[in-house]
Amino acid sequence: MTELASMGQLRGSLLRWALVLVPAVLLLGMLSGQVAGSSEGNPWFAALVKPPLYPSPITFALVWIVLYILMGLSLAMVASARGAEWRMAALAAFALQLVLNLAWSPLFFGGHQIMAALALLVVLDIAVIATIALFRLVRPLAALLLVPYLAWILFATLLNWQFHVANPDADGREVSGAVQRIQL
Repeated sequence: MTELASMGQLRGSLLRWALVLVPAVLLLGMLSGQVAGSSEGNPWFAALVKPPLYPSPITFALVWIVLYILMGLSLAMVASARGAEWRMAALAAFALQLVLNLAWSPLFFGGHQIMAALALLVVLDIAVIATIALFRLVRPLAALLLVPYLAWILFATLLNWQFHVANPDADGREVSGAVQRIQL
């Protein structure tokens, strides 16, 4: 026997990893947005001046669903690459960038911290580039699946900056939602 695993066994391993990791990454992404109270129903966000590049809210939901699915598939490819030299480093880099990704919504939408969220996005940009580089060493196709994600978070970084420029006094500001009544 010259092979450690047949092609069928390797495909089966990838499928098992994908059946666990794709829904897990998708669920984590959705939970992060729900916990943070993202754009829908957030009075602080509703009060912000939207930059010209700001797409419709449905665009964000659709794009993130696709991106989280691609991220999960990419992760499954690397996770199933048992014995690959850079596998553990690549998995650690993915975990780090995912934590950074999931922290953005609570920081921006929940904490109303525009500049801190921008700084987080810059660190996330670097972490995703490192993850892509490490994934390329393990499975080049897995790295390619992360390129749309990198493009989107680079766009998000620009958009976050534009939110800061359009709303310089909104960083950290609380919106109570209370109505002020004036008696005449």
